[in-house]
Amino acid sequence: MIEAHQLTKRYGETTAVDRLDFTVHPGSVTGFLGPNGAGKSTTMRLILGLDAPTSGSVLVNGRRYADHRAPLQEVGALLEAKSIHPGRSAFDHLMAQAYTHGIPRRRVDEVIEMTGLQSVAKKRAGAFSLGMGQRLGIAAALLGDPHTVMLDEPVNGLDPDGVLWIRNLLTGLAADGRAVFVSSHLMSEMALVADHLIVVGRGRLLADTTVEELVRQADGNSVTVATGDPGRLREVLAGPGVDITGQAGSEELQVSGLTAREIGTSAAAAGIALFELTSKTVSLEQAFMDLTKDSVEYHAHLSEKVAA
Repeated sequence: MIEAHQLTKRYGETTAVDRLDFTVHPGSVTGFLGPNGAGKSTTMRLILGLDAPTSGSVLVNGRRYADHRAPLQEVGALLEAKSIHPGRSAFDHLMAQAYTHGIPRRRVDEVIEMTGLQSVAKKRAGAFSLGMGQRLGIAAALLGDPHTVMLDEPVNGLDPDGVLWIRNLLTGLAADGRAVFVSSHLMSEMALVADHLIVVGRGRLLADTTVEELVRQADGNSVTVATGDPGRLREVLAGPGVDITGQAGSEELQVSGLTAREIGTSAAAAGIALFELTSKTVSLEQAFMDLTKDSVEYHAHLSEKVAA
């Protein structure tokens, strides 16, 4: 479990992390999302004690990271995949870390197999591709069989097979009861693996919610419905919290505040035939873009010539 309380980090006049409050619970995958410069990497460094907070606190499994006697067994982290000695083999890199915690060689062999590094385990890590470097970093994060796993952009550099592998790994770790905290810019992957989301922008908390709730809020629970008697359907569906719009003379209505099932059931009970009943679908990516649009530091602008 990770618990942040009013966590703040300032560098001079710049506030990188601004009074963050959130909890990463065991048994679930928590996605950590935000635009570039939102403070995600700084927050992860604060969790590991690599940077000291200006104010506030963050605990891992009830203690500051530095206070754990065997930190690798409490939290396994990947912040920078290439932070390894280039002259060491993957095996030697993992063994060096294992010695610091009395971790047996068999565990090193296990994580090498778990991450698919068997064929390159004795090769120098400096020659690894980005994808292989990611696998080695994840192997190191899992070395202590930790209760909490924290990964920064773990999908970077992985091929499709590797993406599927990390997806299954994350959900499997959560199913084992571990707290899994993952930052990523790949919204499609977060939509598939995350149970919960922490969204930040300019260092501040923007959302602490589920994927489903964030998407629901973005699309407004909107449903497109078409019927030969839109006036009567309006009367049937009208009620508190229900918003119905449509152009005069059109058979199509836009309804928010009711699900497609509720609309269909009400129409059937009133004997109103429907020609179309479609729930509006908004992707996690679009919901994220809508939420963080005022927190993006750099916006790309296409010229009219390029856009055309």
